[in-house]
Order: sequence, then C-alpha cells, then structure tokens
Amino acid sequence: MDRRITDTPEIDWTKYPMPRVRHHVNSQAYLPATQHHILPSWYPPVRTEAEWGSWFTNGRPADVLDIGCGRGAFLLRHAVAFPELNILGLEVRSMLTSYINEIAAGEGLGNAHAEWYTMANGLDWIPAGSVRYAVYLFPDPWPKKRHHKRRAFNDEFLAALHRVLAPGGVLWLATDRTEVDEHQREVLGRSDLFTVSDPVHGSGPVDPSLWPFTFATDQQMFCESKGIPYVRYHARRRP
Repeated sequence: MDRRITDTPEIDWTKYPMPRVRHHVNSQAYLPATQHHILPSWYPPVRTEAEWGSWFTNGRPADVLDIGCGRGAFLLRHAVAFPELNILGLEVRSMLTSYINEIAAGEGLGNAHAEWYTMANGLDWIPAGSVRYAVYLFPDPWPKKRHHKRRAFNDEFLAALHRVLAPGGVLWLATDRTEVDEHQREVLGRSDLFTVSDPVHGSGPVDPSLWPFTFATDQQMFCESKGIPYVRYHARRRP
C-alpha cells in the first residue's frame, strides 16, 4: 500500500462496522424532483436551505464539497487532515451518510458532515462563491449507454459548481474508467466555465499543485492494491 495514504492520523475503522448497502440505488434518484409526480420515500430530501449550525461545530458554511462521497474514507481523512475546513459530503445512499456521520460524531470531527442528497436538484442552497474547492472522485461509471443519463457530470453540474466556488476555486477529479474520463473531458471541453489541467496518471509522488491530497478514497486504495491505473486532474473556475 502506498505510504502516502497513511500520512494523516488514522481513524480506527474497526469501531464502525460497515453496513450492508446496495452499490446502486433506484435510477429515479438521479432525476430532479420536478420530474416526479409524487416524491417516493426513498428519494433524497430536496433542500432549499442548509443547516450549517447543525452540521458543523463552528456553524459556518462548507469550505469543501465532496460530491458522491460514498463510504466516506476520503471525506473523513480530509476532515482529520484539515481541521480548519468544513467538509460537506453529498451522497444519494442514505445508509452511507448515516454511517459517515456516526464516525464523524464518534471521532469528534465537528468539521465533517455527509448529507443525503442528489445533485440532480442543484446547489442553490449553498451561498455563491463560498466553497474553496470541490472533489468528484471515482464516480459510478454507468457504462451502458442507456444509463448515461444517470451521470451527474453534465453542463448543469458545472454551472452549479461554478456558482458556489470562490473565484479561482478548483474541482478535483479522479477516475479509473477511461469512458468516464472521456465523458468528463467532453463536458468540460464545451464549457467556458473552467480551465482544465493536464492529467496525472497513476500513483506515486505528485506535485502538490497538481494533487494536494496525501490521503485516499476507498477506490483509489483498491486501484493501488490491484495495480489498476487511474487518472487525476483538476478544473479551475474561470471568472
């Protein structure tokens, strides 16, 4: 295992048994609430405002967005490594957000919170220009063509992030799937909202200006243990 993964103080994961959870959720969770006649009970709540005072000990808005935070390894390590930043994770599987928040509470991480939410409903409840950077790491690939509509990464996604990111803010990206990389670059290529960096392939030491994180996601750790190649890069918000 890459030594960089353990550079931050480690959480005792054995104290928090991982719940059994389906990898995928109902496809309708990836549609905006406006496309549902009646919202089913399993649909993530639609937010109109944030609850910063309940989510973070200091009561301030999020400094960082972890979009599709999954099981939360990266989010929680992020909060440990940067206690001065409020890290907000967004995830469509409610069982995982409950699991992440249980660990955050157990470890006294008042700067970490995961919210059950779908990006299909946008980010209008987050103040404009308030987020320093966002991460979108190893998203579900949805490789079948009929499932491409479930991919969160689209023009609306970029517009929402451009609004909430501070001037010069960065969207950090990583994937081990070539088709996902190609899709994201296609969407970024037709947008005038971000400037895209050259990719960094695989593991190993990386210039912090190209990749500042010395901790990993679950999928990154899996890739590195199995020798699976992956790519990392970033898109910087244009004025």
